[in-house]
Amino acid sequence: MWKLLGFIRQNLVWSIPILMTAGLTVGTLTDPTPLKALIIPLTFLMVYPMMINLQIQKVLVGRDYRLQLLTQLVNFTVIPLSALIMGRFFFAERPLVALGLLLASLLPTSGMTISWTGFARGNIGAAVKMTVIGLILGSVATPFYAKWLMDTVVEIPLVSIFKQIVIIVFLPMLLGSLTRGAIIRLAGADKYYKNLRQKFPAFSTLGVLGIVFVAMALKAKDIIANPLVLFSFLVPLAILYFGNFLLSTLVGKVLFKREDAISFVYGTVMRNLSIALAIAMTAFGKEQGSEIALIIAMAYIIQVQAAAWYVRFTDKIFGPASDSLAPVKKAA
Repeated sequence: MWKLLGFIRQNLVWSIPILMTAGLTVGTLTDPTPLKALIIPLTFLMVYPMMINLQIQKVLVGRDYRLQLLTQLVNFTVIPLSALIMGRFFFAERPLVALGLLLASLLPTSGMTISWTGFARGNIGAAVKMTVIGLILGSVATPFYAKWLMDTVVEIPLVSIFKQIVIIVFLPMLLGSLTRGAIIRLAGADKYYKNLRQKFPAFSTLGVLGIVFVAMALKAKDIIANPLVLFSFLVPLAILYFGNFLLSTLVGKVLFKREDAISFVYGTVMRNLSIALAIAMTAFGKEQGSEIALIIAMAYIIQVQAAAWYVRFTDKIFGPASDSLAPVKKAA
C-alpha cells in the first residue's frame, strides 16, 4: 500500500488528470449531489496529515532574515498582483475562475517546497522556515487580500473564510502538533524521523485527489457543455509559473549563495494548492467552490511538472553542489 501511495504522490502530474477524468465521467453519468458530503472529510484528510510534520519551532532557528523577508515580500506582493492581472486579462468574464487563480497565488509554500529544495540540494532549513511562515501569514492574509482585490466582482464571504481557515488550517495545525508529540513519545523520535514521518504526506495526496474528483463531478455537466474550459486554464497558469520561476531565479542568482537561492526559488514559486482547494470548496458554497477549485486543480499539473524539470537544470543554473551537501538529496 505504501508503495502505491508513494507512486501516486510522485506522479501527481498523471494522477490529477486521471481523477479529473473519473470525476467528469461520474458527474456526467450520475447525480453527483451526494458527493458534497465528502468535502469536509476529504478536506481534513488533505490538510491534517501535512500538519503532523510541520515544526513551527523551526521559525526561531537561524539568522537568515534577509532571505526570509525577501521570500515573503515576493510571496505577498509580486505573485498575488501578477495573478490578479492575469485573472483580469484572461478571465474578465469569469470572476470565479479569476478568484481561483488568486487563491492559488495567495497561499505560498507547502511540504513540496521542502521536498523539492532537498531534491535540488538546497537549504532545507530555510525551506522549512519559509513553509511555516508562509502558511501562517497566508492563512491570516488571504481573506483580506481576497476581499480587497476581488470584492468588486465576487462577493467575498470574509467571516466564512476566516471560520474555514480556523477549521482547515489552525485546528489541524494544533492536532498535528499534538499527534507528532504523541507519536514521538510512543514510538520514539528515531522511528518517527526515519520511518513514520515519510508516510503522512501520502494521506494528504489521497485527500487532494478526492477533492479534485468531487470538484470535477459537481461541475461535470457545465464542463461537458463547454469542453475547452479546462484547457483555457493552462495558458495563464503556465505564464504565471514561468514568470515566477524566471523572477525568483534571477533574484536568487544575484542576491544569494547557491543553497539559499534554491530555497528562495521553491519558497516563492511553489504554492499551497491543498489549502487553496480546501478554502474554495468549503468557504464559497458547493457550486461556486467547485468552479473556483477547477483552476486550482489544473495548477497542480503545472506546478509538479515545472518543479520536477527545474531540479534537472538546477546545477546548470546555480552550479554544482559542494561535496558537503551530497547527503541532502538522499535524506530528502
